[in-house]
Amino acid sequence: MYRMNVVDARGLECPKPVMKTKEIVEKGCPEISVWVDNEIAASNVTRYLQGQGYTVKREDGDSTILLEAKLEKEPAAEQKKSGAYSILFTSDMIGAESGGLGEVLMKAYLGTLVKKDIPPVVIALMNNGVKMAIRESSALSMLTELADRGTLILVCGTCTKHFGITDLIEVGVISNMFEITEAVFGTPKPIVIG
Repeated sequence: MYRMNVVDARGLECPKPVMKTKEIVEKGCPEISVWVDNEIAASNVTRYLQGQGYTVKREDGDSTILLEAKLEKEPAAEQKKSGAYSILFTSDMIGAESGGLGEVLMKAYLGTLVKKDIPPVVIALMNNGVKMAIRESSALSMLTELADRGTLILVCGTCTKHFGITDLIEVGVISNMFEITEAVFGTPKPIVIG
């Protein structure tokens, strides 16, 4: 068993910092140091490590961020509960463009999720779905309410960058393909809409 490992993920594009960290976690390392050079990578790696049972301490330098992780417990099995489900939205509407009907249907669907006894464990937003997380979206209040109830909202960083809306995201965390795939398909009941 390894005692300590260092991951230098500086200069790597999303999701490579998380993937390199995952390689070390899978070796059973109880202590890991990860170097990254941007806030999004630091956030993504931290969430991944915490989900694997590590506590993470952060040190900010001039151009790098050091994440010191120590294994404290077994990964949380919350997502494996039999009733747990996740939803991947790839559009900000249900169905094709139809004079506003798709947006109305999406709003009604999210409104129904808000009222459910068991909300989704994860909601991931990709492609046009990321537009639901900006202030102008009619879906924002429902996504915010779901987040307040404990739903993890993951917003594709590549998608927000493509649409030029990264700074406009109002709910959730900017994420990456690796984390979104692991989170959505890590639940017993993944749902894809879009």
